[in-house]
Amino acid sequence: MFSKSCEYGIRASIYIAEQSELGRKVGLKEVAKAINSPAAFTSKILQQLTRSDVLISEKGPHGGFSVLANTLDTVTLSHVVAAIDGDKIYTGCGLGLEQCNEKKPCPVHDQFKGVRDRLRDMLETTTLKSLTTELSEGLTFLKR
Repeated sequence: MFSKSCEYGIRASIYIAEQSELGRKVGLKEVAKAINSPAAFTSKILQQLTRSDVLISEKGPHGGFSVLANTLDTVTLSHVVAAIDGDKIYTGCGLGLEQCNEKKPCPVHDQFKGVRDRLRDMLETTTLKSLTTELSEGLTFLKR
């Protein structure tokens, strides 16, 4: 359902948020390695997330990427998805048809609409803070 860029963006955001909670800023190479993503690809994704105010980027010897501590509870996965993929995930057709809508639905329109609605709810209610807690406790992981 997510583009590859969005998948990496979500993983990067979680990793950076976890490191931010530990008081660390992280560089591009560290993020790319932590999420198992090519550095050049990761760089473009991090730029998008920074432009959308999901992440903070500071230059210089003590710089790096971070998430402001006071936003960990308010930045949700929907912010990350919107920054990279826009809102297509909420409006797209399950079969990829351009003309699918309520008046002219595809064969899976009603079922897919329910999936999209549940996905929207999950993305809008899941904060980076909740995901970093599970990661720190070893309940989840970002790469195998």
